[in-house]
Amino acid sequence: MSKAFTKESDLPEAPLRPRPAVLLPPGAKNYLTAGGAHQLQRELDHLLSTERPRLAAVSEDEEAKPRLQAIDQRIQHLQQTLHTAVVVAPSTSADGTVRFGATVTVREPSGVFSTYRIVGIDETDLDRNWVSWLSPIAKALLNARVGDRVRFKFPSGEEELEIVSVAYE
Repeated sequence: MSKAFTKESDLPEAPLRPRPAVLLPPGAKNYLTAGGAHQLQRELDHLLSTERPRLAAVSEDEEAKPRLQAIDQRIQHLQQTLHTAVVVAPSTSADGTVRFGATVTVREPSGVFSTYRIVGIDETDLDRNWVSWLSPIAKALLNARVGDRVRFKFPSGEEELEIVSVAYE
């Protein structure tokens, strides 16, 4: 019989396989800020102590099964991420150099100021302008200093950004 005539619940569940660290190129380290590692650990603890037991208690409920599977996958991902993570302490350098974990404010040629925080790939949050250390903007900013100008290719074209400030949390 064709799969088209079977219910999803009749199909065997796909086995859960460990996921590699998200989008890391081969050989790249899985850097995290201390705050990012703490946040991921808190999420893992919450899933293990609260969410998973709550859903496991109603695992016979067909609606709970997909959610439980998603939680199990997230737990597995968080465990792997935290196991392979290299937690980077905030820079104590006062020389204004952009390093991992820096919050960098730049001035665009139009005079507009933009602020980016360079974080680990699992901490990336574009709504907050938290960019992965592997992203093109982070690569352009890393190792530059306050007052330096760096070239960055936006989708609208290449622009020169002036580094105005560098701070660490």
